[in-house]
Amino acid sequence: MEEQKQELSFEEAMSELEAIVSQLEHGDVPLEKAIDLFQQGMKLSQLCGQKLEQVERKIEMIVEVDGAAVKKPYSENGGGSGDFA
Repeated sequence: MEEQKQELSFEEAMSELEAIVSQLEHGDVPLEKAIDLFQQGMKLSQLCGQKLEQVERKIEMIVEVDGAAVKKPYSENGGGSGDFA
């Protein structure tokens, strides 16, 4: 099940998270189910956060050059380890 969560797109994960939040907001869920839903929601939230961070790193990276912040495009070859295009 964990591998399945990793394969979800950002949009799919957000959709599942919204459904969980909706169920919990209605308050008609038994306690055990609410706890399970909460845990699933936390995992989905973390997954969404990770995916956003990955996208942000791919869009651009900011580096300091001679005291000034310079935006450089991210290079997939470097995996974020300072390798810029």
